[in-house]
Amino acid sequence: MTSSKVLNVNLLRLFAHGYRIKRVISPILQKSSIMGQVIDINRGVIHQSGKEVLRNITFQMNSDEIVYLIGRTGSGKSSLLKVLYADLPLFDGTAHVAGFDLTRMKKADIPELRRKLGIVFQDFQLLMDRTVLENLRFVMGATGWKSKQLMDKRALEVLQLVGLEQKINNMPHTLSGGEQQRVSIARALLNKPAIILADEPTGNLDPDTSEEIMRLLIAVAKEEKSAVFMATHDMTMVEKYPGRVLRVEDGLVKEVKAINNFNPFETFNM
Repeated sequence: MTSSKVLNVNLLRLFAHGYRIKRVISPILQKSSIMGQVIDINRGVIHQSGKEVLRNITFQMNSDEIVYLIGRTGSGKSSLLKVLYADLPLFDGTAHVAGFDLTRMKKADIPELRRKLGIVFQDFQLLMDRTVLENLRFVMGATGWKSKQLMDKRALEVLQLVGLEQKINNMPHTLSGGEQQRVSIARALLNKPAIILADEPTGNLDPDTSEEIMRLLIAVAKEEKSAVFMATHDMTMVEKYPGRVLRVEDGLVKEVKAINNFNPFETFNM
């Protein structure tokens, strides 16, 4: 297996690892007492490689929202995303994500959190030696699905949501960049996540395809009742499909007012 294939498999396993273990939910992993709240961070501090990256992070996000995270490269956007999916510990403060207390959960509980999340990568992270269906089966098999019939049924459902059901047996290299990102979105939806975490999902796409992916992401999130937390530098998309905006700057996360601010889940039509 080439190094790139190993990287792809390992990245997918990072989010899928451990789902086959017996599911035991401790009291600290119960739903937040605030109905509909999927992220709640209070005075959070993030350190990486022994250095402070972000401090005094305080914000909440509800289940019916799309929230953009903007900021320059190296400002800490990726570090915050890593904290949200428990790849990086919160150094100080408190944080609840999809009902999980990040500051009290054990390593063995992390797979349960990640089952509530859907991750969309900038560079798609598809397994290039497997068909679209096999890519989706890989994730479902790693996340505890047993029935091949149910797996194939769910795979077809999410591919229909992204308009790629006729590409189910294609190899990823035969798809365009936009189509590969559609598969990535379909993969993120497999377990009906409470939150879709999107890391620069239009970063490798041309403007027309970027808009297509944004329209799709918002539409399928509404259909699946998933919140969207998106790191992006594409301000054109933020202005065209605005929601709440958080800016990472000088080690702080501050909320800013988006142009023509509205809730895209209420006003956007595909």
